[in-house]
Amino acid sequence: ASPLILGAVIAYMLNIIMSFFERHYLKKCKFQVVISQKRIICMLLSFVSLVGIIFLIFQLVLPELVNCFKELLKKGPAVIESIYLSLKDNANLAGYMEILDQNIVLDQGMLEEKIEQAIQILLNGVGGMMNSVFLAVTSLVSWVVTLLVGVIFSIYLLLGKEQIGQQIKLLICTYLPKYHHKIFYVTNTINHSFHNFIVGQCTEAVILGSLCIVGMWLCRFPYAVMIGVLVGFTALIPIAGAYIGAGVGAFMIFTVSPVKAVFFLVFIVVLQQLEGNLIYPRVVGSSIGLPGIWVLAAITIGGGILGIGGMLVAVPLTAAFYQLLREDVYDRTKIEVIEETLEEEKEES
Repeated sequence: ASPLILGAVIAYMLNIIMSFFERHYLKKCKFQVVISQKRIICMLLSFVSLVGIIFLIFQLVLPELVNCFKELLKKGPAVIESIYLSLKDNANLAGYMEILDQNIVLDQGMLEEKIEQAIQILLNGVGGMMNSVFLAVTSLVSWVVTLLVGVIFSIYLLLGKEQIGQQIKLLICTYLPKYHHKIFYVTNTINHSFHNFIVGQCTEAVILGSLCIVGMWLCRFPYAVMIGVLVGFTALIPIAGAYIGAGVGAFMIFTVSPVKAVFFLVFIVVLQQLEGNLIYPRVVGSSIGLPGIWVLAAITIGGGILGIGGMLVAVPLTAAFYQLLREDVYDRTKIEVIEETLEEEKEES
């Protein structure tokens, strides 16, 4: 079932982009051929937009990350040598470094024996390594097939979403006639919460990425644009996502200047506190109608139960439950007030 579940998730997310294109696509166009193919064109535009955004992010991040690794490998031996010489020149550590040098000289005679043992272990482990490679390739092929089937299933869902929706409504009205109004109300509330959460989360990620780029540019940190894009992309994971991007960014800045890497971590902690306590609850919380305190509570509990997936699902589900509970309490309170008013009028009469 995983390809179908993945396809449903892809279709739901792409439907937000596709609906936007359908609302604004060729409003003044009078060609009937173009109007009749509006759904297909808008669906293709949504796929191209999503793939283009992901490609642009990787194009900005991966080349610089590879260059940082190359720079680190280039500077690594020199850094290790300088650390070793500085330790050797230290009066307190001179005795320990001499013992280390003697051990290194003594151990060189055992080098050939160690190499032979390593070769023997490697030859003995070739069978296990081939098995691991086979399992890795099988897992990769399975993942690609799952993704391909999921994309195909999402295309079918997007092309026939109205017909599928009507069929589901007909089934519910036929077999659950007494409860269909409540079921539709609950599902519409959940759909509204998830839709607003996705839009709000993307908006918040753009805001955080922009603030990170501006702040890094003002503080003269290297790789400002690339790290800002990475922090904004990982910020799609609520609250904790920006720290993931910050870790990669700190590593990249460390290859240029370790001191600036430390200051960058201080900067990202301050920015994350600002984002987590002010921007996120207001942007995402207001878009889904959930107070900031319950946004933080939902993220904490959802992350503790299901990890990153729990963070992404807990906020819109909590918002839907909050809205349903609030309206139910309001209706019950209103009914009680009306009943009390009627009883008072009856007693007065």
